[in-house]
Amino acid sequence: MLEKIFKIKSRKAKLSLEIIGGVMTFFAMIYIIPLNALLFSDMEGGMSYQGVFIATAIISALITILMGFIANMPIALSTGMGLNSFITTTVSQGLGFSWQECMVLLFITGIIFFAFTITPIRSIIIDKIPRQLRLIICASLGAFIAFVGLKNANIVMPSESTFVTLGSFSNPGVLLSLFGIIVGLVLMFLKTKKTIINTLAIPIAVVVSAVIGITITYSMSAAQGIAASEIANQNGLPFFDNDWDLAARFVGLKDVVFFGAFSSAEGVNTDIGSLFVNVFSNPSSYAVIFSLFFVHLFDSTATILSVGKDVGAIDDDGSFKQRRVFYPDAIGSLLSGPLGTSTITPFAESTVGVKVGAKTGLASIVTGLLFALTMFIYPIFSIFTAGSVVAPALVLVGALIFVNNLKSLTWDDMAITFVGFLAVIITVLTYSISNGIGFSFIFYTVIELARGNYKKINIVTYLISAFFVVSFIINEVIAMQNSAP
Repeated sequence: MLEKIFKIKSRKAKLSLEIIGGVMTFFAMIYIIPLNALLFSDMEGGMSYQGVFIATAIISALITILMGFIANMPIALSTGMGLNSFITTTVSQGLGFSWQECMVLLFITGIIFFAFTITPIRSIIIDKIPRQLRLIICASLGAFIAFVGLKNANIVMPSESTFVTLGSFSNPGVLLSLFGIIVGLVLMFLKTKKTIINTLAIPIAVVVSAVIGITITYSMSAAQGIAASEIANQNGLPFFDNDWDLAARFVGLKDVVFFGAFSSAEGVNTDIGSLFVNVFSNPSSYAVIFSLFFVHLFDSTATILSVGKDVGAIDDDGSFKQRRVFYPDAIGSLLSGPLGTSTITPFAESTVGVKVGAKTGLASIVTGLLFALTMFIYPIFSIFTAGSVVAPALVLVGALIFVNNLKSLTWDDMAITFVGFLAVIITVLTYSISNGIGFSFIFYTVIELARGNYKKINIVTYLISAFFVVSFIINEVIAMQNSAP
């Protein structure tokens, strides 16, 4: 039965590695559920934390399971960090849109994204991206994943004088993160006849970090007479979150679904028609929709390209062997706004499971079921939300993606290597894969034109470069409006 649905044998996959890969992807992504709920609850007129928590878990579970069945790919999906940050800061706080209007904007963007997916447009865009740019985008994604891991673990910290600096070794969380990374490196490259140890290096490092981290947290709590949660927050260590109030979460869901139509909260506009009128009558809405669409398109494209390459789902010419991989996130983009959360997108953390050995959609089914389980027994998984625990997975997987893609670049072509360097550095330092993708297209186009290779650039590449130029201009105009007295 499993072979018929997921083609495990034909893809040379192993059932055990599919399950382990799905579990590891879940552990690498579990942080997004409470974090997304926190971001949206902090918006002006804040959404219900409990409601967004449940909405995020539901959409993540549903669409990830759909990805497993429809596309048979080990890709997990959840609410995109770039999109939810853009919504909560620029759109809500900066432009003054209510949270309900933000959900309407996400719904409208989802309709457009779905239309592009069920027509040839999205496939044409992806297939026309030059192979060297594909490699650069995937390498940038790897660098970004590693940087996220280092940042969340406080190994890299902000600095007023140098922008970023090395974290303090007096912080137990930093030491735990570094220990986990070293354990992972040792196991990955350990000379042994039992290659399963090399294969499972990353999940072993994560579990070891979690066990040691919990031991440190509760030992410090007992010694200092301070709550474990406070110790964990101060030092970036894991702890068990004892919030078992399931009823409150489902009651909160009523307040956020269908743009607040069923909300009993004070001051919430339950007239859906007026919300759409407000959105369409606001000129800023169109710039926001443009930005949301392209951030989603290229964030999802980068992840799908990277994971698809690793599991052999891409032809030698760089084209996808199947288009079904695009459908689940398109469906999710339609449902996210009405459900009460930000747009769902494929997650780069999916590569954690792929590197462990996942090759089929069965891994996605496992991840999706664990997302669903989170709604009921989240405290059991809460230790894996700490940056110090997840750091080994993100840093090591990011490094693998970075190296595997950069080594395939045409290194004797100086122009391409320049584009690659600039894309990676911009992605990391602006903390945005979308920015990195945008500038990689722009730099590539400019360099090829300068070299007289205008015929080498296809129309799609020209259009994408132009779209990003327009997008950057629009975002700057919005930023200027926000800063105006």
